[in-house]
Amino acid sequence: MATALVFIQLFFVLALIFIGARVGSIGLGIYGMVGVFILVFIFGLQPGKLPIDVMLIIVSVITAAAALQAAGGLDYLVGLAARFLKSHPDHITFYGPLTTWLFCLVAGTAHTSYSLLPIISEIATNSKIRPERPMSVATIAASLGITGSPVSAATAAVISTDLLGGRGIELKDILLICIPASLIAILVASFVQNFIGKNLEKDPEYLRRVKEGIINPEKDAELLQQMELHPDRRAQYSVFAFLLGVFLVVLFGSVPSLRPSFTVDDTTTRIGMPETIEIIMMSTAALILIVSKADVKKAVQGNVFAAGMNAMVSIFGIAWMGDTFFNGNLAFFKTHIADIVSQYPFLFSVALFFMSIMLFSQAATVRTLYPLGIGLGISPLALVAMFPAVNGYFFIPNYPTEVAAINFDRTGTTRIGRYVLNHSFQLAGFITTFVSIGVGYLIITFFY
Repeated sequence: MATALVFIQLFFVLALIFIGARVGSIGLGIYGMVGVFILVFIFGLQPGKLPIDVMLIIVSVITAAAALQAAGGLDYLVGLAARFLKSHPDHITFYGPLTTWLFCLVAGTAHTSYSLLPIISEIATNSKIRPERPMSVATIAASLGITGSPVSAATAAVISTDLLGGRGIELKDILLICIPASLIAILVASFVQNFIGKNLEKDPEYLRRVKEGIINPEKDAELLQQMELHPDRRAQYSVFAFLLGVFLVVLFGSVPSLRPSFTVDDTTTRIGMPETIEIIMMSTAALILIVSKADVKKAVQGNVFAAGMNAMVSIFGIAWMGDTFFNGNLAFFKTHIADIVSQYPFLFSVALFFMSIMLFSQAATVRTLYPLGIGLGISPLALVAMFPAVNGYFFIPNYPTEVAAINFDRTGTTRIGRYVLNHSFQLAGFITTFVSIGVGYLIITFFY
């Protein structure tokens, strides 16, 4: 009877995740909260922990990023990237993804890739390189940048005190494990991708578009001229201010002794990383607005702010539902799958992968499943090595970055196949996932 009850609850959880994902936008959060209502008021489960730290970190980081966008800082960074990529067109399959990864690593959001993808596509086309090759890896690299960024919501979720932060894992551990693992994974995927598909001049879809006049190779170079760097001093100041904020987050995360400590009732406690990130990034937003004299109203009107708020609402509902379900049934999971997962921890990374496909959010996946992994006794370091598994939403090609990449490639080489799942991002996605997790395990085995 107890087993049947757990599966009935699981059915409601998965059904509401599916409905929320289909609705889109803040639908995940709304229907996730419906799940909390059902689990608490109908099945009588105790409400799980609210992901307050993660939500507040998202607010602070997105506020800083939105201020940077309003100040023209993102456009300035895109101009720098365009000039660099144009000077190395023959290596676009490597440099394109690495540039996208670096941008998302610093900014903490994959949405910065929207500005880079058209540049990568046009440079590849103009250099007669099949755009699918760099575009597919660059799109995946944007997600990998999040699982290793010191200011991403997903990283904040991992190091929150109620997850791995309370079990000895600090920001420096995430950076030391996930950044090298992601870098190596991107290089491997880029190398493999160089051999995928026909060369551009032999691709039938490209030739068809040239013949019909949809693409004019002689005018491709003119498009790139629009992406030249036009420095703006105030935009530069805003970038310096944002990078200062990121540097301080990394510094205080890597050297905990630098964070202030307080003694209350003879008990000394040090300020945690969630509070540190929130204080620094909100202060960074203020500094950006001061040095750039940007209009604060533009910050809340940009796509970065909107995407961040969508993520916060989604995590509010979906993560609370997941925490309520898994903690409410933790005894069941310990009884039935603890031994299997303990012997074969990689199976938990498979669960992370498939949950991310449904949730479309790394942070929400972390908040939903990591409490279960902790409850099952999986090593905190192993959970860090598995962190890139939460990027599995590339599997179904309907994530915004994938849709954008397909639309930005005018040659038609970046596409969804006849059977939907045989799309351009599948191979690069699986390669980066396997390699990054494998390298992560090697790092924790030999260096910890």
